[in-house]
Amino acid sequence: MAYILYSVTFLVLVIGTVLYLTRSRWLHHVPMPDYLYDRLPTSFTDDIEAGFTSSDFDLTNNVAEGDSRSGLDKKAKREIRRIMRKRRVNFDEARRLYTEQRFANNNIGPDGRPRDPKFVSFS
Repeated sequence: MAYILYSVTFLVLVIGTVLYLTRSRWLHHVPMPDYLYDRLPTSFTDDIEAGFTSSDFDLTNNVAEGDSRSGLDKKAKREIRRIMRKRRVNFDEARRLYTEQRFANNNIGPDGRPRDPKFVSFS
């Protein structure tokens, strides 16, 4: 009986170790419920600490000037964090991909011009 207990314990440890070491390959396929992301930062200081800032998108001025707003948009932060985890990109790249997705949903090209065939532009 002890032989079976030791075998099962050893097998669980080996499988657990293998899953832990290879988590970067399979973890993004595991669906995460939305309630896990409800505790997103609620101020610009928290946004900076959570990594929602970069040299191109600097939030330190908002904190220094005492901005009273509640931080970045929660829905956008949730989507950007999902993109960062799924595609393993940094904040700037995830923000760019998110913006392009929003443009595509609103029938706007990646260059910022509308795709409407009736659109007329004078330059």
